[in-house]
Amino acid sequence: MQPLVEAAIVFSFLNAALLLGLLYLYLRILAKTHARYTLGLIIFATLLLVQNLITMASYLFMIGFYSWQLYPVLDMIGVFEFAGLIALFRVTL
Repeated sequence: MQPLVEAAIVFSFLNAALLLGLLYLYLRILAKTHARYTLGLIIFATLLLVQNLITMASYLFMIGFYSWQLYPVLDMIGVFEFAGLIALFRVTL
C-alpha cells in the first residue's frame, strides 16, 4: 500500500479515537447536567464517528477504485478533520 494511503488510514483511525473520547466526555456531561445541547453533541459525534469508520473501511478495502491523484486530497481531508477535532476536544476540556 502506498504511504499516502497509509497516512489517510492513520488519520481516519486517529479521528475515530478522538471522536470516541469526545463521546465519552459528552456522555459524562449529559449524565451530570441533562442538557439538551449535549445530546445534540452526542448525536453529532456519533454520526461523525460512523462516517470516519466507513471512510477507513473504504480506504482499506476499496482503494483500488480511487485514482492515485486523489491520495494527497484524502490526506488533507483527514489532517484538517483531525485539526478540527483537536480544537473541539480542547474546547470541551
